[in-house]
Amino acid sequence: MSNEQTKAFTDGDELQLVTFEVGPEEFAVNILVVQEINRMMRITEVPQSPTCVEGVINLRGQIIPVVDLRQRLGLPTTEYGSMSRIVVVEVSGRTIGFTVDRVNEVLRISSSIVDAAPGVVTKVDSQFIAGIGKLEDRLVILLDLDKLLSVDELRGIDRTLQAAA
Repeated sequence: MSNEQTKAFTDGDELQLVTFEVGPEEFAVNILVVQEINRMMRITEVPQSPTCVEGVINLRGQIIPVVDLRQRLGLPTTEYGSMSRIVVVEVSGRTIGFTVDRVNEVLRISSSIVDAAPGVVTKVDSQFIAGIGKLEDRLVILLDLDKLLSVDELRGIDRTLQAAA
């Protein structure tokens, strides 16, 4: 993990992460970027949105674009289940919701057990991976949210918000 990526995840030598499942994998993001976690709600489609954008939600008067994390990570899409959630995060100065299959826990781990992402560890594109947390019983993939959406996709999300307003 590079120093820049490590700084994004660390608070001293300890990482505090929100973990969640998308498909067969367990992912994590820094708890500091997570604004809230919501049950699935009605997502309103917006014409001409980027492919990964499912639509928008109205969260207490704020319109928030929702990205299908399965689709963005290149995993097969499925119907939402009773454990599906929308994780609302801050990405590149924008508030965005990501659909996930299940939120697991808030996890505290030492940054010493996080390795740089190997070339192939999962079906997920390694450019989106900030590191791999090696826990006793499992691996947790740390997502680099700043690389998850391209500049063009972020512009498309901005256009989606303008169209929804």
